[in-house]
Amino acid sequence: MASLPRRGLVPPLLWGLTLFLSLPGPVWLQPSPLPQSSPPTELHPCHTCRELVDSFNKGLERTIRDNFGGGNTAWEEEKLSKYKDSETRLVEVLESVCSKSDFECHRLLELSEELVESWWFHKQQEAPDLFQWLCSDSLKLCCPSGTFGPSCLPCPGGAEKPCGGYGQCEGEGTRGGSGHCDCQAGYGGEACGQCGLGYFEAERNASHLVCSACFGPCARCSGPEESNCLQCKKGWALHHLKYIDECGTERASCGADQFCVNTEGSYECRDCAKACLGCMGAGPGRCKKCSPGYQQVGSKCLDVDECETQVCPGENEQCENTEGSYRCICAEGYKQMEGICVKEQIPESAGFFSEMTEDELVVLQQMFFGVVICALATLAAKGDLVFTAIFIGAVAAMTGYWLSERSDRVLEGFIKGR
Repeated sequence: MASLPRRGLVPPLLWGLTLFLSLPGPVWLQPSPLPQSSPPTELHPCHTCRELVDSFNKGLERTIRDNFGGGNTAWEEEKLSKYKDSETRLVEVLESVCSKSDFECHRLLELSEELVESWWFHKQQEAPDLFQWLCSDSLKLCCPSGTFGPSCLPCPGGAEKPCGGYGQCEGEGTRGGSGHCDCQAGYGGEACGQCGLGYFEAERNASHLVCSACFGPCARCSGPEESNCLQCKKGWALHHLKYIDECGTERASCGADQFCVNTEGSYECRDCAKACLGCMGAGPGRCKKCSPGYQQVGSKCLDVDECETQVCPGENEQCENTEGSYRCICAEGYKQMEGICVKEQIPESAGFFSEMTEDELVVLQQMFFGVVICALATLAAKGDLVFTAIFIGAVAAMTGYWLSERSDRVLEGFIKGR
C-alpha cells in the first residue's frame, strides 16, 4: 500500500491565516480612516483637451526628423508610404501624449482616439488646426477666445476685448461658465468699464480707461485729494470737506483716567499713566494732575521716595520704596511675627545619623561590633598558637556583647552627634 504524501505545515498555516484575516479584527488592527481633505478643483474638459493637443503637437515636433528605422529608408518610404504621415509615427506620438498619472488625459484620449486617427489620415489638409477641429468642432468642449457657454456667446465687452481688457470672463474659451467678469482692482461694472469703489477716472477715451485710487477714507471721489471726496467709507464723516477727528467732538466717550486716540474711521480709549489723575495723552508728561505718591517735577509727574523720611517707626524695620508708595519690611536677620520684627533663630546643625530610627541604630551597632570581632579574629589567626587565637576571639565576642548591652547610650549619642 502506497504511503500518503506528507502534508507540510504551509497549507494549514495559510488556511489559518486566511481565516484570521477574514474575522473582524480588533480596533488596533483596523486601519484608521484617512484624513478628509477638500476635493481638488476640477478643470473643465476643454483644458484637458487643450493640453492633449499641445502634447500631441510636441510629439510631432519631436518625431519630425525620424524615419521607419529599418535601415533602408528609401525602400520603406516607397513601399510603406512616407513616415511623416504614417500610422507608425501616429502610434509613437500617441504613446507619449499623456503622462502615466494623468487619468483625465487617458480617458479623453480613449474617447477621441478614432477622431484623432480620422484627422490624421483624412482631415489634416482641410483642418490643419487640430485643437479647433477636435476640441471645438468635433467634441464641442471648447469655444473660440472671447466666448463662453454651450452656445459660445460673447463675453461682456465683446469677444474681441472681453471684460474691456480689465478683467477675466468666467468660462471664456469653454462650453461652461457664467460669463461674469472678475474685474481687476480699481475696476467695476458688468464689463469692467467703470471705476470701482475707492477709485476715480484719471483718464478715459474710446478704448482706454485708467482708474486711480481716491484719498484713503473716500468711497467715491472726483480726484486724488482729500477735498475731492464725494462719499466717505464706513466709519468716516465729512465736515466742510474735511474728515472729523472724533477725539475733538462729542462722539468720543472715554473715562476720567483715559485719553482718546483717533484711528482710521473711528477712535479708541487708552488708559492714562499710573502717575496721572486724568491726562491728555500717553506718559507721565501728559498728566492733568499727579496721583497720590507722585509730585510734579518740571512737566512730568514723578514718584516720591517716601523712604527719604522716617516713615517706618517699628523696631528693626526698614523702608522699601515702591511705585507711587512704600512699604515697611523687617531688617535683614529679622522676620515678621505677630506684627513685630523678631530675630531669626538659626537652627543647630543636626548629626549625620539624626534621622535614623531606633531599629536602624540597633542594626548598625551589630554590624559595627561584628566587624571589630572579625578583625580581631583575623589578627589572632596569624599567631602560632591556636588557643591564643580562640581566647582572643572569645574575649572580643564577650566584650562586644557587653558593650552592646551596656553602652547603648554612649554609642547612640556618638552616632547622633550629641
